[in-house]
Amino acid sequence: MSITDTVSWNAEALDEILSNDEGRPVLFTNARILTMDPLIGTMIGADLLFVGSLIVGVGPAIVTAAGDDNAIVVDCTGLTIAPAVVDTVALAGGRGHRSEYVATLTPGNIPDFLVVPDELAADVPSAVAALMTVPAQVRALVAAGRPVLWAGADVPGRATAPETGIPAATDLTGSPRVGVWIDRNDFLHQELTADGRYDETRGGRPHAYQGRYWIDGDRIDYLDDLGFWAYGVFQGDELHHAGYVMKLG
Repeated sequence: MSITDTVSWNAEALDEILSNDEGRPVLFTNARILTMDPLIGTMIGADLLFVGSLIVGVGPAIVTAAGDDNAIVVDCTGLTIAPAVVDTVALAGGRGHRSEYVATLTPGNIPDFLVVPDELAADVPSAVAALMTVPAQVRALVAAGRPVLWAGADVPGRATAPETGIPAATDLTGSPRVGVWIDRNDFLHQELTADGRYDETRGGRPHAYQGRYWIDGDRIDYLDDLGFWAYGVFQGDELHHAGYVMKLG
């Protein structure tokens, strides 16, 4: 298949995936699959089945049930499916247990994967390199079950990456997360102010750390005035940060 032919590659299936609001399964079929799972290995003429953001099956003959399950079918004849996120530690043999592997195309994992021509995917590193060197040849890049690239082009309506650089401070007046957070032992007091600044008192020592912060969902990122970055996570009414568990005082 030439580069120009990729424009029409499974176009109807893409439309179905993008409009899939009923939770229909999606099946990429008849592919060579580099699972990176040491138990499953590489599979030839195999299928990858996922529902939403979860892989539910990998291997041959899953396509036989596609009609029963009303699955969206993507034909991958002559193509290789590889993890889009590479576990380089696993590639180097640095993980002792299969359960420690991340980013494998294993049932129960997130469907983050690439679809590239067989000749560009002798192994996982070369498949990933194809995305960087010949992106027009990439048939699909899927993240958590949602297409990002398709037939060598951006998918309409795809998510866009945040702009690089430190964002401007936002006005957090009225935010329920503004205030003084105190850990269980009353050692750490972390004040989050509405102008996007924080000020920590540690063991009675005021202004131990000061800087800027940003909240994105339940994550908080800190940029200290000394130059280092740190983070925390809001869990219910608690703020977890660097081993401390805090609540609003």
